[in-house]
Amino acid sequence: MDSIEIILLNFSEIRRRSIKLWQGIPEQYMNWKPDKEAFSIIEMIRHVLEGEHLYHKIIENKGNLGDYASPWQNRSYSTLREELKFAEKYRNDFINMIKTLTVSDLENISIKRTEVGQIKKLGDYLNRIAYHESVHTGQMLHYLRIINIERPLIWD
Repeated sequence: MDSIEIILLNFSEIRRRSIKLWQGIPEQYMNWKPDKEAFSIIEMIRHVLEGEHLYHKIIENKGNLGDYASPWQNRSYSTLREELKFAEKYRNDFINMIKTLTVSDLENISIKRTEVGQIKKLGDYLNRIAYHESVHTGQMLHYLRIINIERPLIWD
């Protein structure tokens, strides 16, 4: 396996586990949140899905977002199924972009995010994107522990 294949496997596994977790949450809890400042469950799911698209655009623009407009802007929250369906096209575009990369690209393309003072190699940046979803998966598991809902076994 080369670096690109490993990155693709990592994104696939993280999303598979996220979906397994999300699908294990009863619908009546989708608007639950631990406090008024936190994301609700459905908001966090959308944040993960929308965030991946935002990161994709950051990569396409080598860091500069310009006048980015989210496809999720002005969309009402819906069911998990509808959120996943809406995000599917954007997920496929993101994965297909990764498939076009070379191992050399991971080392030689820089992502310069001047608004946060960050310059990262593309390989590093892709791993940070995967980490973002993983962190929210852990956060969601904690939500379920707080409300005493059985947590799906994602460590298969």
